[in-house]
Amino acid sequence: MQEKDCIFFQFAKAYQLSSRFLTQKVSELNLTSVQAMVLGFLTEEDQITSSELGRRTELDSATLTGILDRLEAAGYLERKSNPDDRRSIHIHLTAKGKALGNEATALLLKANSEFLQVLDDAQRKELHEIIQTLRHNAPRG
Repeated sequence: MQEKDCIFFQFAKAYQLSSRFLTQKVSELNLTSVQAMVLGFLTEEDQITSSELGRRTELDSATLTGILDRLEAAGYLERKSNPDDRRSIHIHLTAKGKALGNEATALLLKANSEFLQVLDDAQRKELHEIIQTLRHNAPRG
């Protein structure tokens, strides 16, 4: 099989390219790409539970906890007990975290646009639809 015919090879190479691209873009904020995305999610909806943030980011609990630990240590967020359920924690952005979250969101939007600029609007829409179809319907290994 030639590499051009292997979808797994093509996905792996596209992932490597996109990951390097995004890592370079967010490095100016001294964040990893995942940290930038987590701050972006929290900027969109602050004061959610860690379990809700885990669902939204599709990160496992251990990975998310490590990311939150680093963001909290840097002063970007705080964990506060949930007044409605003492067993859960709400994640709150600090003023510093809100400012950086806004920067990260703007940078992520710009990076998305720059990365996909080689595609026209119809191709971008189709790409998103194909990815969603695969993510939700492809066989699980």
